Amino acid sequence: MRAAIGYDFAVPTAVALPLAAFIATLILHFAALKMFPALGLLDFPKRYGLDRAPIPYPTGIFPVAVFVVFFVMLEPLNLENIALIAGIILLTTACMADDRTPIHPAPRIAVQVLIAGLIVLGGVRIDAVTNPLPGVLGAAGSITLDSGLALALSVAFTILWLLFTINALNWFDGIPGQVSTISTIAFVTIGFLAISERVNQPSLALLAFILAGISLASLLFDFPPPKVLMGDTGAMFFGLMVGVLTVHSGGKVATTFLVLGVPLVDLLFVVARRLRRGQFPWQGNVTDQHLHHRLLGKGWSPRKIIALTAGIGAAFGVTALFLDTWEKACAGLLLVLVMLGLSIYSNAAQGKK
Repeated sequence: MRAAIGYDFAVPTAVALPLAAFIATLILHFAALKMFPALGLLDFPKRYGLDRAPIPYPTGIFPVAVFVVFFVMLEPLNLENIALIAGIILLTTACMADDRTPIHPAPRIAVQVLIAGLIVLGGVRIDAVTNPLPGVLGAAGSITLDSGLALALSVAFTILWLLFTINALNWFDGIPGQVSTISTIAFVTIGFLAISERVNQPSLALLAFILAGISLASLLFDFPPPKVLMGDTGAMFFGLMVGVLTVHSGGKVATTFLVLGVPLVDLLFVVARRLRRGQFPWQGNVTDQHLHHRLLGKGWSPRKIIALTAGIGAAFGVTALFLDTWEKACAGLLLVLVMLGLSIYSNAAQGKK
């Protein structure tokens, strides 16, 4: 995605291609409403104690398929892009299998590490960071990670970042529509960041807006009450692409962290609670549910929770487009405090039940 490619970021192109991706995703979802029941591709409401009829599942294959088609049409098939496509296909295959028959978390994490490593080996990695404290840690500007140790840290951080975004959005999928909503906001934010003077990557912006069109079309079908469920297949794909686009947009991790603040910080809180009890991060129980589960227990509706998530993500994301690195760090601290307040509120609510 860093290579020069044969199209310009003209307004007609920036509108037409995302719109085409939006329409293609809509058509596939409409088809799924008819075809998936006939094929037996339905979810398992009784498995989760839900009193409703089964619905098409997992429709996350559609965002993957539409994006891969557009990506192959627009991008050169160099090593970096082939590695990304291979990683997407491997992730989709593993998630489709898990959506139908649950797989133990350990091999799932192992596959994700393999995928992240494959993408990094293809050339996707954070190779520079912005100095957050100019005058304290040196001159202002980017710090290039070109030494042996710095390169190793860059590779490790990129892999961990991809694992972080993949699982944050997957764990955030406890309420239908949450992942589609926050992904749309994230892709739009990354798109505008990519066309800013600081980044100036129009081809990356176009891919981000195409993904925004895809996720928005998905939202129309899985917004509560959902007509379909995207499953891990869709949630992890969107998480992977948010992570990859972040790296390509000049490594603007801070901006993405602010946009995805609710799922990312919530994941950190949940993992911290589990590690404190000596458990693996994926070993959950009713005492350390995610924020959206606890808010549901408080009596919040799914739509109200999605509105809260979208409001926080949009507010911090839009603000981040106009902040420097130090200001983003302050905004990140404010975001953590907001999430801490919501966590205390929801924990107190749970304690009253």
